[in-house]
Amino acid sequence: MRFFYLIAVIALMASCRSARNIQTAIAKKDTTQVTLPVATDNRKADSIQYMKTLLTQIEAGKIQYTTFSAKMNVDYRGGDGKHYDVNANVRMYRDSAIWISVNAVLGIEAMRVLVTRDSVKLLDKLNKVYTARSVEYLQEVSALPLNLRTLQELLVGNPVFLDTNLVSYSRSAGTVSLLTLGQWFKNLLTISEENRTIQRSKLDDADVTRNRTADLTYEDYENKKGMPFATKRRITVTEKNKLDIKLDFKQYDFNEEVSFPFSVPKNYDRN
Repeated sequence: MRFFYLIAVIALMASCRSARNIQTAIAKKDTTQVTLPVATDNRKADSIQYMKTLLTQIEAGKIQYTTFSAKMNVDYRGGDGKHYDVNANVRMYRDSAIWISVNAVLGIEAMRVLVTRDSVKLLDKLNKVYTARSVEYLQEVSALPLNLRTLQELLVGNPVFLDTNLVSYSRSAGTVSLLTLGQWFKNLLTISEENRTIQRSKLDDADVTRNRTADLTYEDYENKKGMPFATKRRITVTEKNKLDIKLDFKQYDFNEEVSFPFSVPKNYDRN
């Protein structure tokens, strides 16, 4: 059961851990980094204003939706060397529910997941086990402040853990990176200078005693119904071990009618 739970949920939440130290990322030689001067001069005020404007533009560029549905391929390579390739169907109603169906070999449904504001329910169809927990279960298994809204933002490709505590910004060829510091993470978010779409997000644990990082990339944008959507994502996770997850969205729709079928057979064990 644990593997299919990871495929269905870790692909959403693992992006909160990463692959390289953020400070290394913002110290590249080909990048012009702007930090806040110590002196109270005009440059400091200009830098602060620019970062605030950039943050406002990022917020304005978030995908706005009521419902979302998608079919995607999930390629998972774990730290133990094992490799899995499964398909997942995802349906969401904003601020209400996430429904995920995971299909394994030969299209056999292996796991069904339903996340609401207050609960997480899982059907392990291979082992005939039903698990029901409060939504705090997401935080228990990940040690992160995860909830329904955070997972939904991850799925549609909106930035997560982006704080208003601005540290610095940097410019490189065609991109701008903004570094923020929040309660849980330092977030180095890189966006296209031309259209403000997310190119990369590097998360480094704010707790220096933890070696927990994540590296998210967003590629192959499409513009559907006026909303740019990254159809290919990659999540590299490093803590004690390293894992690599690729999400390839084959089909997706916004604001169409969705349903969340979830019934528990009588012969399932309760966990």
